[in-house]
Amino acid sequence: MSPQNTLAISTDVVLFSIRNDRLEVLLAALDNGGWRLPGGGMAADEDLESSALQHLEQQTGVTGVYLEQLYTFGRPGRHPTQRLVSVAYYALAPDEQLRLRERQADGLDWFAITRLPPLALDHADIIAMAHKRLAAKLAYTTIALQFMPERFTLSALQSVYETILGAALDKRNFRKRVLAMGCLEATSELDRHGNHRPARLYRARTPGKVEFIK
Repeated sequence: MSPQNTLAISTDVVLFSIRNDRLEVLLAALDNGGWRLPGGGMAADEDLESSALQHLEQQTGVTGVYLEQLYTFGRPGRHPTQRLVSVAYYALAPDEQLRLRERQADGLDWFAITRLPPLALDHADIIAMAHKRLAAKLAYTTIALQFMPERFTLSALQSVYETILGAALDKRNFRKRVLAMGCLEATSELDRHGNHRPARLYRARTPGKVEFIK
């Protein structure tokens, strides 16, 4: 049986973080000068999510991130030499949490989603769909909190929304909406950095969990 007639399954992960005030994705370098998403083949005795997490950890050193299945990409001809189906995931983490293994850092880099390098296969389509899904879920879930540190200001949270959506939001309406969601609790601490008036610090009521907004 030729490789074209043999079905192979891979898992690929779009790891998003907000760095340098922009939404960025972590990519791995290819020998030909291109780039790809972290991922690879799935073993026969492995489940999909475990495969995605294992590839992410082995190739980037990143663990403990929020992970969600995105879509199955199985168009015939998406790989030049074999029939390859990819089950794609996207992962989210605050920049402060991400620590790459030193021995692997040379083969990894972060790219703004608006300025991606040449990518393998249909990985550009995978990233585009992941961004679209992420932006859509801002409207009905608490997914934006996955980018936040343990304590944060409402202004910092609003910046996350604006970065993902690529649009400015009204400050008063935003604060009214997120406080009404019931997903935040105020701390007794204030952010005193900079020359602005000290701002209240908040934290997520259920850190690490994405909830639907009622």
